[in-house]
Amino acid sequence: MQSEARKKAKRKFIDFLEEKNLRITDQRRIIIDTVFDTEEHFTADQLLEWARQKDRSVSRATVYRTLPLLTESHLVHEMDFGKPYKFYDPNYSDHPNHNHLICEDCEKIVEFDSEKIDSIENQIGQKLGFTVKSQKLQLSATCDKLKKNGVCEKKACD
Repeated sequence: MQSEARKKAKRKFIDFLEEKNLRITDQRRIIIDTVFDTEEHFTADQLLEWARQKDRSVSRATVYRTLPLLTESHLVHEMDFGKPYKFYDPNYSDHPNHNHLICEDCEKIVEFDSEKIDSIENQIGQKLGFTVKSQKLQLSATCDKLKKNGVCEKKACD
């Protein structure tokens, strides 16, 4: 079931499009529903695949034109993990100040919070005379399950 925060984010994005005098087509509605119906991080190609499961008419061009608008609206966050493609965080509007760990083997992305990191941010900010508004911490890792068992739930060993 979709949370109230997700419903609000979806409404905010539609309002954002209307303010920019952009059309809200059926394809774009499907993309919006798809983005705000998931908590999973995704790539543009994954979003296209998920949207096409709902309606085969969703075009790659519409997905690629809509993603920059989603990030511009600050409701979805674009993340660069050094891959030839970006990941998108649909949880950004619900929880903008969190951290990510990405597995280099299976590309699983795990969100986490840390009171210690929050404390360090505050200490550094106070020491330097600033109030920290946001931070970005991305950790890269390797999959222990893949190393140990040869498989993990996200990707089978080749």
